Amino acid sequence: MNTTAPGANAAAEALSEEAVDALARAGGPSAVHADDAAPHPHEALLSSRAANIKQSAVRDVFEISMQPGLVSLAGGNPYLQSLPLERLGTTAANIIAKHGLEALQYGGGQGTEELRTQICEVMAAEGILNADPENVVITAGSQSAQDVAAKVFCDPGDVILLEDPTYVGALNTFEAYEVDVQPVAGDERGIIPSLLRERIAALQAQGKRIKLLYTIPNFNNPSGVMLAPDRRQEIVDICREANILVLEDNPYGLLKFDGVLPEPLRAANPDDVLYLGSFSKIFAPGLRIGWALVPAHLKQRYYLASEAVTLCPPTLNQMLVSEYLSNYDWQGQIATYRALYAERCTALLGALDEFMPEGVFWTRPEGGFFVWLTLPEGIDSYPLLHEGIDAGVVFVPGAAFSAAEGPSNKLRLAFSAVPPETLREGVKRLAPVLARAIAAA
Repeated sequence: MNTTAPGANAAAEALSEEAVDALARAGGPSAVHADDAAPHPHEALLSSRAANIKQSAVRDVFEISMQPGLVSLAGGNPYLQSLPLERLGTTAANIIAKHGLEALQYGGGQGTEELRTQICEVMAAEGILNADPENVVITAGSQSAQDVAAKVFCDPGDVILLEDPTYVGALNTFEAYEVDVQPVAGDERGIIPSLLRERIAALQAQGKRIKLLYTIPNFNNPSGVMLAPDRRQEIVDICREANILVLEDNPYGLLKFDGVLPEPLRAANPDDVLYLGSFSKIFAPGLRIGWALVPAHLKQRYYLASEAVTLCPPTLNQMLVSEYLSNYDWQGQIATYRALYAERCTALLGALDEFMPEGVFWTRPEGGFFVWLTLPEGIDSYPLLHEGIDAGVVFVPGAAFSAAEGPSNKLRLAFSAVPPETLREGVKRLAPVLARAIAAA
C-alpha cells in the first residue's frame, strides 16, 4: 500500500534541490562538493564574519511546507485570519489619505513618541509597570533588536550564554558577529540556576568574557517551556553578580492560555535586563515592528547603533500599529488568540497522546506556539525530515535550535496556524515515521 501523501514526492525533491545547504545547521549534508566550480574571485573579498551568516533552516522548511498535500507542523505563524482585515485596510488607507506626508516620510530613529508611549502600556499588561518611553527604541522586529544588542555589546570571541534549545534566528544573528555562543541546560521549568552558575564559573576559569544571557522565558521557541517563577529572580541575580546583562526576549508573553501572566525578568530589574518585545505574535509580523526597553544608562549607545542600521523604523507601519492600539480592542484580540491557540495546543497534545509510539516524550506548554518532542537517544531527527515529507508531514529538526554541534534527537512541532483536525492528521502521518526509526535503532 502506498502511504505517500499527494505532492509529497515533489516536496522531497524540492527539499533536496533548494534547502539541503540551508538545513546544514539541522544536520543535513552540505550542498557544496569538492567537484563544484571554482569560487568566484569576489569570494576572496568576503569578511570572516560573512562565513558565519547562515540561511535559516526554519525558513527553508517553511517554504517547502507550502507544497500541496503536505501538513505543515513547521512554521510558527500567528493566525491572522482572526484579525479584522477589512477594517484594518480602511484604517491604513485613511492614514495615507489624511497623514500621508508624515506616514510616507522619514521619521525619528527612535520611533514615534506616540507608539513608544503605547508600547509602555502594552508592557504594563505584561507586568512591567515602570517603563519610560524615553528608554524604548522601536526596531524592525525583535530580530533587529537582537542584532543591535550583539553589535553593541560583543567583540569577536566574547561569550553569549543562551538556553538550550533556543530561537534559531538568535543563533544565526549572534554567530554572524563571531561571538562564542554557549548553551546552558534547562529542564521542563526552564534554565537551571545551579547549572548556570557552573557554566559561568567554568567559562570564566577559561578566561572567557561573558557579555549576555539570551533567554525566552515565556514559552520558549522551540520548546514551549516557561521559566518557573521561583527561578526568575535567581537567574537575574546570578548574572548581576557576574556582570552579565540579561537579554529577555518575550514575543509570546501575552499568549499564556489562562491569561495569568508570570512577571517578566525586567519588571523588578530595570538596570540588569534589556527587554525585547514584538507585535509579530500579538498583531501582525509583516509590519516588522518590535522594540527594546533598554536600561537607561545604556539607551543612547543602543539607540545610535539601531539608527545606524535602519535609520528610522517605518513611519506608516508605526502609525498603523498606533491606530490599532488606540481604536481597536487589541486586548480582546489577544483573548481570542489565547482561546484559539489553547484549542489547537490541546488538539496537538491529544493527537500525540493517541498516536505517538513508546519512547517519545514531549512538552506540554501553557502558552505560545510550539511543542518539543524528544526521541530515544541515538536517533537523529534530521534524516526523519525527508521520511516525514514522503509521509506528507513537515516538522523542524531539533539541531536547528542548538549551539551544540552534531545530531539531535529532538524536533519542533508548531500548532498556531493549523486547525485541530489537520493537527491530528499531521501527527497521524508522523507517528509511523518515528515508530520505524525507534524500531530500527
